[in-house]
Amino acid sequence: MFEQSLNLQRVKPSATNAAAARARALKAQGRDIISLDAGEPDFDTPDNIKDAAIRAIRDGKTKYTDVDGLPELKAAICAKFARENGLSYAPSQVNVSPGGKPVIYNAMVASLNPGDEVIIPTPYWVSYPDMVLLAGGEPRFVATTAEDGFRLKPEALEAAITPKTRWLILNSPSNPTGAAYSRADLKAIAEVLLRHPQVWVLTDDMYEHLIYGDFVFSTIAQVEPALYDRTLTMNGVSKAYCMTGWRIGYAAGPEPLIAAMRKVMSQSTSNPTSISQWAAVEALNGPQDFLKPNAATFEARRDLVVAMLNQAQGLKCPTPEGAFYVYPSCAGVIGRTTESGVKLGSDRDFAEALLDAEGVSVVFGEAFGLSPFFRISYATSTTLLEEACSRIQRFCGSLR
Repeated sequence: MFEQSLNLQRVKPSATNAAAARARALKAQGRDIISLDAGEPDFDTPDNIKDAAIRAIRDGKTKYTDVDGLPELKAAICAKFARENGLSYAPSQVNVSPGGKPVIYNAMVASLNPGDEVIIPTPYWVSYPDMVLLAGGEPRFVATTAEDGFRLKPEALEAAITPKTRWLILNSPSNPTGAAYSRADLKAIAEVLLRHPQVWVLTDDMYEHLIYGDFVFSTIAQVEPALYDRTLTMNGVSKAYCMTGWRIGYAAGPEPLIAAMRKVMSQSTSNPTSISQWAAVEALNGPQDFLKPNAATFEARRDLVVAMLNQAQGLKCPTPEGAFYVYPSCAGVIGRTTESGVKLGSDRDFAEALLDAEGVSVVFGEAFGLSPFFRISYATSTTLLEEACSRIQRFCGSLR
């Protein structure tokens, strides 16, 4: 009889994937379902990027590459960091992996020993703690609040650090809240980290180009150069470049860490797909003119969703600075009862009852480590968002 390893038994399946799977199953049964669970832009990959992939196939660029990335892609990544973030990296400091998730996982596997702690602000992207657990480490959660904009406070970080702390994972703009850290916010966090030289920083900048209003994106190694030698700056092409299925993530950091991550890849995935890598070269080196119009579309969707959710009885939705998520509180409906007689005792109950009653799929806040909230992805059409939010309003208004 098969038994999972003890390490795997510590890990939960992805709640976002589970929500999306349930929504797909209901759609297959003929239900009218609007899925607001997946973090995936609805825009198509730009044609110049697709054309670069087709050229790579026709030119026979379909063989193995260097384990952690083509030289041409590493050069494009170095140029991107210099151009957009004021950070200077050599190709030997760059890792390319088959998606953003493997970048993080490889870094954890390469660096954690049993008992090492990783500080993760809540709410968090669902995969962070489980990747730490798989790598043998221990996640240490530090709660944020809606009142603080879901941003980690320096004093809370200071209180969470122990001699066993190895990493801080920082995500800005954030999945699931859309919260983003200003330069001043990052400077205050950096001042804490400078007092604890054993703590490294993994900054997940995947939503860098999805920022709104007059907010200015910054990353921590840019804000505090003294942290450069213990920061892994992670990014990718999936969100801004509408390339989720192409599976290319990348990071830059100290050479010893990058070499260790390459060692992990050499005995696990080997190189990312060669065709996707050539497409990513074009993404980073080619025209960038679509980024701002796409972000403007997302910003308009954000404003629509925030306004409509705040009109729903019992919901309270903050306005995020970036990404394509909102993280509304459903505290005002907990304890109420649906028309079918289901009493809502948690945000999980809320999400399940909403799907059953109105066919709107969202992800409950418990999955992200902070309740009672839920996450909506507004990376879909305005028409669908208006209909989904109307259904949410109707559902909340029907509760007794």
